Amino acid sequence: MDDRLERFLRIKLREVGKKYAETRESADKQMEEAKEAYRNARDTTLADLPQDEHGRAKIVCRRYAERRAARLDKEGRPACFDAEHPACEGCVEDIRERTIETW
Repeated sequence: MDDRLERFLRIKLREVGKKYAETRESADKQMEEAKEAYRNARDTTLADLPQDEHGRAKIVCRRYAERRAARLDKEGRPACFDAEHPACEGCVEDIRERTIETW
């Protein structure tokens, strides 16, 4: 192989490797920032809702249209959550968007 070609390829491969490392570091940093933002949002979900004396969120159930005090899991879902019911899915979305009806 020609020395100039070999040198050219070595330089280009080194440049690509550096660019890859920079991109990877940037993506890792962005992922950590997103995870931290998610953790902070999740932790404040219950804090943003009115609570009863036992620390349960005071929400109005969309499925049964009744007042309810429910514990939220770490995903922000009430204990009464049914994954197969559309009203329950809407309730969780409302909790995350902080538009849930409370009492």
